[in-house]
Amino acid sequence: MLCLGLSCLLLHVFVVFGSELTFELPDNDKQCFYQELEKDVKFEIDFQVITGGNYDVDCFVTDPQNNVLYNEKKKQYDSFSHTTAMKGVYMVCFSNEFSTFTHKTVYLDFRFGDDEPLMQGMTRVTALTQVESSCVTIHEILKVVADSQTWYRLREAHDRLKAEHLLERVTYWSIGETVLLFVIGIGQVMMLRSFFADKKGSVAAAT
Repeated sequence: MLCLGLSCLLLHVFVVFGSELTFELPDNDKQCFYQELEKDVKFEIDFQVITGGNYDVDCFVTDPQNNVLYNEKKKQYDSFSHTTAMKGVYMVCFSNEFSTFTHKTVYLDFRFGDDEPLMQGMTRVTALTQVESSCVTIHEILKVVADSQTWYRLREAHDRLKAEHLLERVTYWSIGETVLLFVIGIGQVMMLRSFFADKKGSVAAAT
């Protein structure tokens, strides 16, 4: 097992190029990201709204000639993949212009290109040794693990922020109820004291 691990570490590993980021999208605002790509390059986009409003955002993708490749309204999360038909700058835009007072936090994962072989000269028809085959399998599994970890981190951040928002609302509601109870209690005491004060005044007048 140790020899297998060392063999995997000695292999030169290439990964897909890309960018992964989380950014703030203010209300009534739009943000765009640009990437220059060659022809016949496959790119993939994954995005998810983490916080803000109804957790939705508008998203569209255009090619270098401003042709719309993808256009969706008020999506909480989505994925899109495309193979470029021309060389140039491709644009990915997120819009929160439909929201008048809530800003959003958006996660974006932009990947392009193909995985290069783990070893030079390796192709789909190349015969692999047992160690090489195991390394390829481990590499594929680790990619799945990394994607799963990203998804779970996003869900955890989304659920944590929602729980914090719920806690804040419950706290304010509890404070409001406490103040209301004090006001009602003081009001009842003052009302009872006014009843006794009226009786004392009427007895003094009668004597």
